[in-house]
Amino acid sequence: MIANLILATPVLFLLIFVWLIYYFTHRVQNGKKPLLRSIRGFELIKGLTGRAIETGRALHLSLGVGGLADSTTADTLAGLAVLSYLAQKAAITGVSPTVSMANPMTMLYAQNAMRGAHIDDADSAEEALRHIRWIAPQPTAYAAGVMNLLAIDKAEATVMVGHFGDEYLLMGEVAARREVAHVGGSSNPNALPFIYLSADQTLMGEEIYAAGAYLQQRHSHIGSLMAQDAIRWLIVFTIFGGILYHTIK
Repeated sequence: MIANLILATPVLFLLIFVWLIYYFTHRVQNGKKPLLRSIRGFELIKGLTGRAIETGRALHLSLGVGGLADSTTADTLAGLAVLSYLAQKAAITGVSPTVSMANPMTMLYAQNAMRGAHIDDADSAEEALRHIRWIAPQPTAYAAGVMNLLAIDKAEATVMVGHFGDEYLLMGEVAARREVAHVGGSSNPNALPFIYLSADQTLMGEEIYAAGAYLQQRHSHIGSLMAQDAIRWLIVFTIFGGILYHTIK
């Protein structure tokens, strides 16, 4: 009986989590939005398009070396969420970011995101798609390509959100030396020290997964954040309840 209960617990938490996402998303749709804590990395990203327009220099977005069919999928989707926001800004301002990636499948999704933001203007969509660049599948070769982009295009700012490894230090060093405004984020703990050392603002770990909520204010993303907080409290109370039960028993 105890074994069956242990096996059923993850399923129960999953069902509760799904219901909480639906419940909180519905609340947000009805105008009951929570006050999200400030994350300076996202605040900086919001102003980068304006900076690029004022200076007449390029804005670069790196989606990293991850793909969409392996363990790096979540980080890549976080980068694509940032791209969706910048693509919408590009459709309004006419200034498209230069987008780079190492995975060809990620390139296809990036093209689709850019095309969707320019759905009302085929000419601007075609121009924006020219700024999406698949560089190389190998991390080191990809880093070399990004270093070249930052140097030759004289980028005003770079945003690097996705899956990265040691190659991040090569790209981050170039951005730091050229005093390029720099926001970086990844869930890979091996890359976070390099991001922290080279970037102006760092999105730590799971913060990158909140891009849809902070940048685009998507109801489902905000509802998901609220559901995550609720499930954390539920787990805490469950643990303390178990400790209290065994102590009294």
